[in-house]
Amino acid sequence: MPPPADEAAGFGMDLLRFAAVGSVDDGKSTLIGRLLYDTRQLFDDQVAAVEAASARRGIGEVDLSFITDGLRAEREQGITIDVAYRYAATPHRKFVIADCPGHVQYTRNMATGASTADLALVVVDVVNGLREQTRRHACIAALLGVSEFIVCANKMDLVSWDEDAYRAVADEVETLADRLELSSWRVVPVSALHGDYVVERSDAAPWYEGPTVLEALEQAPAGAWASGHGTDLGGGARLPVQWVLRRPGGGRSYAGMVNGGMLRTGEEVVVLPEGWRTTVTGIETYDGPLDEAPVGISVSVDLAGDLDVSRGDLLAAATDPPSVMKVFLATVCWFSDRPLRSGDRLRVKHTTRTTPARVTSVRGRLDVNRLELDPADELANNDIGTVELTTAVPLAVDPYRHDRITGSFVLVDEGTNATVAAGMVGEPHLAGGTVGAATAPKPAARPA
Repeated sequence: MPPPADEAAGFGMDLLRFAAVGSVDDGKSTLIGRLLYDTRQLFDDQVAAVEAASARRGIGEVDLSFITDGLRAEREQGITIDVAYRYAATPHRKFVIADCPGHVQYTRNMATGASTADLALVVVDVVNGLREQTRRHACIAALLGVSEFIVCANKMDLVSWDEDAYRAVADEVETLADRLELSSWRVVPVSALHGDYVVERSDAAPWYEGPTVLEALEQAPAGAWASGHGTDLGGGARLPVQWVLRRPGGGRSYAGMVNGGMLRTGEEVVVLPEGWRTTVTGIETYDGPLDEAPVGISVSVDLAGDLDVSRGDLLAAATDPPSVMKVFLATVCWFSDRPLRSGDRLRVKHTTRTTPARVTSVRGRLDVNRLELDPADELANNDIGTVELTTAVPLAVDPYRHDRITGSFVLVDEGTNATVAAGMVGEPHLAGGTVGAATAPKPAARPA
């Protein structure tokens, strides 16, 4: 098993973002609650509120899942509906935790939580093994660029800490990890309800010699979210323009968040989709001017010349700009009860630009068990598939595997304004390469 040993150097080394994913009722919220409770991350009033909520539901002991299930409807139903974000810190590392819902109808929320994660904490009920929704969550996380997995074989107390039950889950995970071509994974036997092997070790499993969940999280490489912005992929700077700021006395600057790579004063950039070339003459932040702006910070940029730059445009390093396209192939996770079919009209929200789009064709559907694309002419709710999109205006896009920001988008229903799909530019791409397709070869995306 590939061990996640050394901490990654570089951007975000001391901060690990992870998403707890898996099927409903497998114990994700209880595990995160236990992690926060046993590491003393909670205030007394938070513990008191959880105790009171547990008493109202007639639970004999404190239900630690209530720590993250903050919505009243979640506590009443005993399920997670929205993504619950929590923050924690140990002497070794800071954490941003996304507790994702497991119910199939909230898969879109799970995708949101995994989209900025360095690592997936996959919780599996050892009694039931890897269910289809767990496999779907793992597949979506891998497609979103998450290649580090820690799998918790939960509820080991229900099988009397039987090693064979643990090995059965570990074998399933190994097969899935090989198919997803994960860079690192491990399986930890736990009882989130009682706390065994979450933060502290116990005598329940003398046959297990690996780390606890907390130890594994502290050992895991961090910074994958930053690298998903292109910082270790050799990409140039990208700045989606969010606001145009008019300066007193005349002149304009352009505000947005840097991704893709370092943005420098004096650097030549191209304004996309128009294609104008100019030079960065100044970079300002709330704390003052900078000569170099790293990935992940919000800045305002001054440009040479009087250009008509507006919200939705993209400033990109002239030496390595993204492609400008109106027709491109994409992988989408479809979240609507209404099937997605060829000819459907939607709106694409890409970085700071929104434009009408048409589904030119539905190419295939991903089988989450076989991890292969099957021919399809429509996508049903929670399906993952490939489509060709034609947009009304050109978009400046990178393949998702090169940049999580310029390579991602959402699809919005024009009638209801509901978000109906999460999209990634390019074919389904897991850690090791493009997913094998059962359909005919696809044409390359066409430039605008």
